[in-house]
Amino acid sequence: MQKRLSALTYLVIVLAFMIGLGQEALAQSPIGRWKTIDDETNKPKSHVEIYEQNGKLYGKIVHLYRSDGDTLTCFDCDPDDPRFGKPILGMVILKDLEKDSDSRWEDGEIMDPNNGETYDCYIEMQSNDKMRVRGFIGTWLTGSALGRTQYWYRVE
Repeated sequence: MQKRLSALTYLVIVLAFMIGLGQEALAQSPIGRWKTIDDETNKPKSHVEIYEQNGKLYGKIVHLYRSDGDTLTCFDCDPDDPRFGKPILGMVILKDLEKDSDSRWEDGEIMDPNNGETYDCYIEMQSNDKMRVRGFIGTWLTGSALGRTQYWYRVE
């Protein structure tokens, strides 16, 4: 009886450990739908669907929280940018992020459809449901000091 109880206890411990590892791996994945918060008004702005393609992360706008007078087309984009004059809904605004660590992806680009500006970008998981998004104008001198940070929250 004692040996059977020990084997059963061992099995429960191993299973609990494996489930914990699986949840930890899931907790570090930014793939999914995220609610963006406007860093000026602190109100929800959009949902961005982050997905992987060819080993890099991309994000497109899949839902907009609208206010009267909101522009739904990117007329502030650079006229040479293929996104110019296109609908913001469905637009890829986050691209080419490469995995740096279990919780960070960098060397990407993010575009703000409100002003058409494009910035260097990295994202960093804070928890399973919260992600830090940093867009910046960087050089080897300034690093990522000149820019802004938003926190995005998992929708589902």
